[in-house]
Amino acid sequence: MKLVIDAIEKKFGEKVIFDDTSFQFEKGKIYGLLGRNGSGKTTLFNCISRNIALDGGQIYLENQEERNLNYDTTDIGFVYTTPHLPAFMTAYEFVRFFVDINRKRITDIQRPEDYLLSVGIEAEDHHRLLKDFSHGMQNKVQMLVSLMVKPPVLLLDEPLTSFDVVAAHEMKEMILHMKTDSVVIFSTHILQLAQDLCDEVVLLHTGKLVGIPAERIHDPNFEEEVVQMLTDKEGPINEDAG
Repeated sequence: MKLVIDAIEKKFGEKVIFDDTSFQFEKGKIYGLLGRNGSGKTTLFNCISRNIALDGGQIYLENQEERNLNYDTTDIGFVYTTPHLPAFMTAYEFVRFFVDINRKRITDIQRPEDYLLSVGIEAEDHHRLLKDFSHGMQNKVQMLVSLMVKPPVLLLDEPLTSFDVVAAHEMKEMILHMKTDSVVIFSTHILQLAQDLCDEVVLLHTGKLVGIPAERIHDPNFEEEVVQMLTDKEGPINEDAG
């Protein structure tokens, strides 16, 4: 299964975000999306999840050469930088509610407490209101419910920035397992994280997407090369369509 970005265009006023941009993301890989502030990483995620309309081109899912141009928004799991959770619910209530409304999409239903324990949320916190959770704990719950449904595409917008060392390691392990079932794309400003976790790095710069293959990610001069590419006002010379 592939997520195909096909000649997309998007601008806000006079600012061009995507300029005839194409790329293919494949299931079985984790992609790290790198770009400077304002380059359009979150906008790309919002276009894929159909929160924002494109000005041109198309985004679709492809499975065995069959194109799904009208994929459902539930096919896209989106973990936001700022958690979007119901503040008036406890963690237990929210997970139970999520399971109830997604029973047909969850292959191995567990008890709410087992789900919460699996991401390191201890029993004494299960019945606390989500509004009283730390930012990192809220992100754990948000990540958890996205992983429960194993969506065809999983978008992670700077997912590990609010976690401590132990929690970040736990989340990395969860993300690694997810690539078996999903196309996994996460945006990050941390190059070391992309090197540790990704099968491929994708740069978003001057309205284009360019892929850097796995064999180059661990080159000694990789960081210098990425910085140079992201500061080049002309953008990447050769665009890789994946």
